[in-house]
Amino acid sequence: MAPRRRPAQSCIMAIIDIYTIPYCPYCHDAKELLARKGVDFHEIDVSGNGDRRREMIARANGRSTYPQIFIGTTHVGGCDDLHALDEAGKLDPLLAAGQASEPASKGQTA
Repeated sequence: MAPRRRPAQSCIMAIIDIYTIPYCPYCHDAKELLARKGVDFHEIDVSGNGDRRREMIARANGRSTYPQIFIGTTHVGGCDDLHALDEAGKLDPLLAAGQASEPASKGQTA
């Protein structure tokens, strides 16, 4: 299996955590976008794990929908937020830097 390609702008990438549940189309879509970007991510399946779910909700400032995505110390939000960052041209720099000032949106998303 060939290693994943990294974006050209930097060799140092942010740590990416994505909280998911099985059979979630939004989770799948977010993971697919990250894979297309060529970045590795740490998938945390919270199904059947109340402690992990509580951890996710605490990290996400009360948001409980799936997925919840963190790039470095920045809470990106859900799948729609991740795509909004990408469409605005802000995702690649965030992936390279591992930080941002605030999430793409503050509304509840899937």
